[in-house]
Amino acid sequence: MTVRSENLVREFLDDCGFDYEIVPCDPELADTTVFCQHYGYALELSANTIIVKAKTGEERFVACVVLANTRLDVNKVVRKRLAARRVSFASADETREVTGMELGGVTPLALPVDLPVWIDQRVMSAAYIVLGSGNRSTKIKIAPKALLQIPGATVIENLATDRT
Repeated sequence: MTVRSENLVREFLDDCGFDYEIVPCDPELADTTVFCQHYGYALELSANTIIVKAKTGEERFVACVVLANTRLDVNKVVRKRLAARRVSFASADETREVTGMELGGVTPLALPVDLPVWIDQRVMSAAYIVLGSGNRSTKIKIAPKALLQIPGATVIENLATDRT
């Protein structure tokens, strides 16, 4: 993560008006499922920020925030909202280029303002969420309503589906 991104995350947290906790994390255990198992957090209280890109037409990206116990509906909801015939998950390199962050640490809190942030409505129902902090060595525990202060954030019904 760049110093600029790190500063933006801190600014967001300090300005959002919500209590938060910085949770230390071994970078080798930063991937959500492993993190939850090792540190004792529930998947339904952990949120992933996933970068998706349109593969047809003009290259466009979107950040999608979903609970870890759900699956992002890329082929229906995301594709239709992006108005693209084909979409895919951004590669690790594309994610780094678009966000300045590594997989396992991507946070919606300090993304470029021109990158839309779509939040599955289930995220908003959680008592709290644990999400990336912009790096692989910490996570952030915060109220989901804090995400509504992200410029361009939109809550979307059924952005994710239950894992089967």
